[in-house]
Amino acid sequence: MPASRIAAVAEPAAGQAGGRDEQAGAVGDAQGEDGDGVDGPAAQVPLRALGVREILLHTGAGIAALQGAPLRPWLAASIAGDVSDIAWTAAARSELPDGAVGATAVVAGGSALVSAAVAVVVDA
Repeated sequence: MPASRIAAVAEPAAGQAGGRDEQAGAVGDAQGEDGDGVDGPAAQVPLRALGVREILLHTGAGIAALQGAPLRPWLAASIAGDVSDIAWTAAARSELPDGAVGATAVVAGGSALVSAAVAVVVDA
């Protein structure tokens, strides 16, 4: 199996991890207004869900890359998750601190763009 298929999944996934930390911070800041902060259950539930989704999608993509299976379905699912993050954050705009929607749009939008770029070059 070509190393380029593995790199096509591994490198973007590693880069996205740091961005997700920033997005989690924005969610934590929003929850901090209630006094719970990022450690409270109001923040932990969505952060865990986001983490599980990302782990499952990128693990699936990694396994697909190792087996030579198509990667685009995994990347499409990741893009759909990123777009839903942006949409739901925007929908809750009035309940979030200033900058939360922009931060989510930058991080999740960047992740979607990276996934789209990888989708263009794999499975061709």
